[in-house]
Amino acid sequence: MAAAILLAAGLCGARRAEAVAGPRAAQVRGAAGVTDGNEVAKAQKAASRGAAPTISSWILDRSLPADVLYEDQQCLVFRDVVPQAPVHFLVIPKKPIPCISQAEEEDQKLLGHLLLVAKKTAKAGGLGDGYRLVINDGQLGTQSVYHLHIHVLGGRPLQWPPG
Repeated sequence: MAAAILLAAGLCGARRAEAVAGPRAAQVRGAAGVTDGNEVAKAQKAASRGAAPTISSWILDRSLPADVLYEDQQCLVFRDVVPQAPVHFLVIPKKPIPCISQAEEEDQKLLGHLLLVAKKTAKAGGLGDGYRLVINDGQLGTQSVYHLHIHVLGGRPLQWPPG
């Protein structure tokens, strides 16, 4: 019951955050090409930007609002602004790791923590019957935001293969 209330409150919060964010949020989503639906084009555009600030860095420094579901000293979990499933949230490390292929041995504990947080948040969000974790890496993996993030999708049967 508490998870259902949390999810309902979060959905309303996401709509309020989007309304409050105004032009800056639209600019960020537009810059990432989020509204066009072409993931390959978004990935190509993002790859060419290099180490520019990302939507994730703006969410972490609170200059861009997000519907935050969980936060601790190592990571932040928030709803995706363009959900691809009834439940779609992102788990991001606070440490700036551009992509999984650039993670180092020293990041092993952090990466495990991100997966456990994804599991706990999925359970709290009512995804007891299953969900999918996705990490896009690089241009060919259609990564459009160069800050490591784990997509957690669920709430409906997911198709296979995913690509």
